Formats: sequence, structure tokens, C-alpha cells
Amino acid sequence: MTLQARIKAFAELGRFLKDENNRSEIELWADKASHQNNWFTIDNTLKALNSIAEYFLTEELLTQWTDLYEIQDTPNTVNSVGVIMAGNIPAVGFHDLLTIVLSGHVCVAKVSSQDSYLMLALIEKLLEIEPNLEIRLTEKMNEVDALIATGSDNSARYFEYYFRNKPHIIRQNRTSIAILNGEETEQDFLNLGNDITDYFGLGCRNISKMYVPADYDFTKFYDSIEPLGDIFYHNKYKNNYDYNKSIYLVNQIHHYDNGFLMLTKNDALVSPISVIFYENYENQEDLKNIIASQIDKIQCLVSKNGWFDGSFNFGDAQKPKLWDYADGVDTMAFLLSL
Repeated sequence: MTLQARIKAFAELGRFLKDENNRSEIELWADKASHQNNWFTIDNTLKALNSIAEYFLTEELLTQWTDLYEIQDTPNTVNSVGVIMAGNIPAVGFHDLLTIVLSGHVCVAKVSSQDSYLMLALIEKLLEIEPNLEIRLTEKMNEVDALIATGSDNSARYFEYYFRNKPHIIRQNRTSIAILNGEETEQDFLNLGNDITDYFGLGCRNISKMYVPADYDFTKFYDSIEPLGDIFYHNKYKNNYDYNKSIYLVNQIHHYDNGFLMLTKNDALVSPISVIFYENYENQEDLKNIIASQIDKIQCLVSKNGWFDGSFNFGDAQKPKLWDYADGVDTMAFLLSL
């Protein structure tokens, strides 16, 4: 297949996902995904599919992305590239599959048990659109030529050892942070609230830590995110909130609480579900040093209008472009080097 034919197949999937005539089928996908994984509510699953269609699967965006590289219709050496997918948010492994197929290699996918229904539905639809796409499913990665894997820090150590003799990208736990400077508006805070609560905070691009000026007042932040309070009615989220609140109360840990999201001062980056950690900074130089010392654990940064170098605007954490690679590792360049 030519690169253009592969692009057209994915763009056709994007049109399928956007077409209102297919709404009932896509909602059925979301319903079945929600029964497989209670964190995958119908609304969140539809949101993930809409984001894939809007930010990944248009012919214009796919062409703009692939034009950044020299991609042959068929690589000189076609490799089978295994991808071990995460399952923390709906269809999170789709970008790796897309990248492998567009690079011209064979995608050998192991879908997560937490996200198998949705990913298999997407793959089945893709192969219905274009049966010649090189996508295979597997439970074992014994025969692959290269590997892309996403998992916990513990599983990453296993992957690093097991695939040490093969080209690989191994991703570990990362999280995302917000930087506030005191000039935020109500809309900024509401957008930041979405960056925190989308997908219940389970994604590596969800905000789990905020850096704020000294003596920062969180009142306006809490007032602004009040419309997001329905998250509390999700049973699993509420259980996490109740548990973490009881821990803070029993241990007399100072925290702020608006009834569905707690804030507490902590120098760690990764906070529990329903909690955001925060730290104070003295000035921009101090802030830059703090961020630089932890950059290998940060997936993305957000700030008002992206004022902090390398950051997204509030509300855009879950809207990466095709070339905003996980962990800052250029997946396409890796694949083209095989």
C-alpha cells in the first residue's frame, strides 16, 4: 500500500466517527466499553473517540504530520513492530497503532484487557475500510522485530530486560502539571478543571500537581470549577474521594476541599484520584529549576495561554497534536530508523 492509501484509510475512519448517521453504532461501542471498564463512562468514551477523529484523523492533519518525515510507500525493511497498549483511558493506544501503520511497518498489537472492546472495534472498522492494512493481534510478543510498550514503572523494568536486544520504546509512569501565576480568569480555571477531571484524572496528560505563587488563594479556582461537580456521582470516583478525605482527616493533614476535589501541599508529582497536590514557588527562575529537576516524570505542562515555556494552554492537555509524542520520544522517527 502507498502512504497516501494508508492516510486515506485513517481519514475515512475519522469521517465514520464524525458522521451522525453512525451515532447509534458508536454509542453501542461506548456502552459496551463502559460495561467492560466502569471508569470508561459513555460520555468519556465518546469524548475520546471525538478527540481522535478531530485531532488525529483528518487527511489534512495526517498529511501535515507525515510531511515532516521521509516516509516511503514501503520501507526497505518491513518490520513487525509490537505495541503493548495501556488501558487507563479509552483508546489510549490508538496513536501508536496509527504511527506504526503509517510508517509502513506491520503493527502487532496487544490490546489492554481494560480497553479491549473499544480498541478491537476501532481495528475492526479500520480493516473493514481497508483490508490491506497491516494490523495483527497477539497475546505474545515473541516474534516481533521491535517494540513499543506502555506500562507502570515495574512493568517497564520487565520490558526493558526482556526486550533488551531489540529496538524499543518503553514508557513509564508520567503525569502532568499546571503552573499558575495569579492572573487566571474564571474561564481559565474552568479549562484547568477539565484538564484535571477529564477521564477522572486517570490519564498521564491529566493534571495531578499545581505550582502556585506563595500565599496563593484557591477560592476563585474552586468557585470556577463548581460546574464540574457531577464527577462526584461516579461511584468509583466517590469511593476514592471518601477514602482520601478520611485519611487526611484522621491524620490531620491540612487540605482544601470543595466537596469533590481536594488540594493538599505535597512535593510529590502524582496525586491520588480526587486529590491535587500543590507547591509554592518564589519566582520564575525558581520555577524553571523545579520543573527541570523533574522533567523526566512530566508528560505535559499547562499554563494560561501557554505562557510558561513548552506548556499548553489550560484546557488543551487532552488535545495533543499528532506530533506531540508521549514522553517526548519521536515515535515516528524511531520507526523510520528501523
